[in-house]
Amino acid sequence: MAPRIPLRRHRRTKVVATLGPASSTLEVIERLYRGGADVFRLNFSHGSHEDHASRILMIRELEKKVGRPIGILADVQGPKLRVGRFQGGRVQLQTGQRFRLDMSATPGDVRRVQLPHPEIMEAARIGTTLLLDDGKLRLRVVHKRDDHLETEILVGGALSDRKGVNVPDVALAIPALTEKDRADLDFVLPLGIEYIGLSFVQRPEDVAEAKSIADGRAWVMVKMEKPQAVENLEGILDLTDCVMVARGDLGVECPPEEVPLIQKRIVREARARGLPVVVATQMLESMISAPAPTRAEASDVATAVFDGADAVMLSAESAAGQFPFEAVNMMDRILSRVEQDAGWRQITDAARPAPEKNSAGAIAAAARQVAETIEAEAIATFTSTGSTTLRVARERPASPILGLTSSEATARRMAVVWGVHPLVSAEPHSMTDMVAKAIRATQAEGFAQAGDEIVVTAGVPFGTPGTTNALRVAAIK
Repeated sequence: MAPRIPLRRHRRTKVVATLGPASSTLEVIERLYRGGADVFRLNFSHGSHEDHASRILMIRELEKKVGRPIGILADVQGPKLRVGRFQGGRVQLQTGQRFRLDMSATPGDVRRVQLPHPEIMEAARIGTTLLLDDGKLRLRVVHKRDDHLETEILVGGALSDRKGVNVPDVALAIPALTEKDRADLDFVLPLGIEYIGLSFVQRPEDVAEAKSIADGRAWVMVKMEKPQAVENLEGILDLTDCVMVARGDLGVECPPEEVPLIQKRIVREARARGLPVVVATQMLESMISAPAPTRAEASDVATAVFDGADAVMLSAESAAGQFPFEAVNMMDRILSRVEQDAGWRQITDAARPAPEKNSAGAIAAAARQVAETIEAEAIATFTSTGSTTLRVARERPASPILGLTSSEATARRMAVVWGVHPLVSAEPHSMTDMVAKAIRATQAEGFAQAGDEIVVTAGVPFGTPGTTNALRVAAIK
């Protein structure tokens, strides 16, 4: 039997690709994976449960074929705020005119439309700004009643049925998880997914609720897309497992000039905690309909790499675009090229957070320092929950990281983590066995050969979550 040819990425930053109508066959999903996708996102704002179940089965079939753990992100819709319907399906709102938002289900016209969200009626104040249709139209509240809001149209334009509403000025008493979201999670969690994408988070309590539902079956990935979430950033990051900078709605509700600074802050704060962080939305937007990105988009992807993001994400580019493979492959090429630049390494080293003030943090920092000193070919980490591997990834070492675990679920979760090559491996039963398993894995996966040295780290006793207290250097003979 011919030996397995290991499939490994020659870059550290990971790629998340959204699946959709343009990428719903096993052949296309495999092409996307081989083109660079490490994690696949299922967008529960679209598609049926049957559609998503079919894609999960195809991803797991692909996983067996390529022999590599693949992560799946189930991104739930969250509370979508929308206006009602219009008599002709569409109206043209004129700047300077008045426009009423009320609770009546009667189809609207140029003077009024239904806003079926009493939470907005309650929270709004005189002067509150309402954004419609992804911010294309802007209204300001000038009068308020219990059952309606009278607004002035600051920026007019065409408005059609069921367009979205954003309220950037106030925190709304709306839970992050709707009944639909709960039903979606009840359906998808038993199928085995790695991350829950939590939309429209405003407060830490939203994260706690999602983690209670997940109950350890998946990591919660908070999507930062509300100003209120940014205001509560530290409390949210203290609870979540990973985080996404979701720049679509964030760019609607925050001034555009603030979004790059918010992105850098979120990445920096997440890195300091060792939380995986994904930068998402409009990264290669023009590739929805073009085979190549704009130069600005390529620079945007590169900026996320320089910032230290664990992963970058494609949305419509891979889900519904004309060039899904080209978009994934372009992302792969940009990431690989940036990481070959000497300036990237210098910036990465300069931005490294101080070691955590505990023994586990000290061991992780030492693993990186030793690996750099001896020019180790790899750092092999043994982990049961992923915590040891996450600590080493937080250090952003120059050496590749092997994430060795006996848990298939943990191996899949590590697919989104910077620099980690996840691998399912039997639990070691001694330090000698740990070193032997690490040597075999680094050789089998093409990271090292005879004469090379590797660094090995783990928590002892083996299989005990949360411990990182052992460090070894091993020479491969």
